[in-house]
Amino acid sequence: MNKQLEYFRKVAETESFTKAAEQLFISQPALSRSIKFLENELGVPLFERKGRILKLNHYGEIFLEKVEESISALEEGKTLLKELVDPFTGTIRISFIHTLGNNLVPELISKFQKIYKHVNFQLYQGDAGAVIEHIESGKVDFGILMEANFSEDIIYETVKNEELFVIVPKNHPLASKKSLPLDLIKDESFIGFKEGIGLRAVADKLCLKAGFSPNITFEGQQVGTVNGFVSAGLGVSLVPKNRGISEFDIQCIPVSNPVCFRNINLAWKKDIFIPKVVNEFKNFIYKHIAAIQI
Repeated sequence: MNKQLEYFRKVAETESFTKAAEQLFISQPALSRSIKFLENELGVPLFERKGRILKLNHYGEIFLEKVEESISALEEGKTLLKELVDPFTGTIRISFIHTLGNNLVPELISKFQKIYKHVNFQLYQGDAGAVIEHIESGKVDFGILMEANFSEDIIYETVKNEELFVIVPKNHPLASKKSLPLDLIKDESFIGFKEGIGLRAVADKLCLKAGFSPNITFEGQQVGTVNGFVSAGLGVSLVPKNRGISEFDIQCIPVSNPVCFRNINLAWKKDIFIPKVVNEFKNFIYKHIAAIQI
């Protein structure tokens, strides 16, 4: 019955006997017979054909929901049994925003694996919207991201407040400033981040608080790209003090008004089973994140 449930779920996912059979490494006739046998056992059809596409019918949708719950419960059971033997093995699944992939996440994982050598990681990266989707769908155990539109189904906690700095080329007239109010860059070309990137929303909000909208002339996805454009004299920006800055002809200037920072948050889905090893890594992040430069 377990294999039948796996077969059914794969056909529902791919909407095709051919694709499902290829991914399950069985013949298409064998897969068709298995689904037919399952339908006979249940006494109802589970799919309806729309051309070459298989679609779940009303019965199939109800049954799929229960199958997902059953498979999830079985996986939780396997994890619990493994934890009784060795609580610090298994796989941790995390999703994080692009700007945390250069140093923060790799360093946290590296430090953690020096202690727990038998723990593996599945990593997913994207903008804040993608990270939230990964959390809500159950694809990951938790996400690491900045401010976002968190739903009621997501729990989040701030683990780090990180100061943001104005960066300018070293030959820029502002480069000699020890600090400056943010509105001093209101007439400058601004190297920003694309919509959906956490730092874009934070920078827009801070500039608005300072009484202006930034004159965005270029948009990037990575902090390194923004550093490069600023170094080339194409504008200024507002970023965390990251390790890559030392590779560029850039001056970092603290902002005196308003206080400029971003929140780094851990977020996870409410009311889900959390393995011990995942909780151990979350606690490790709380303890060590302050010492890691992003």
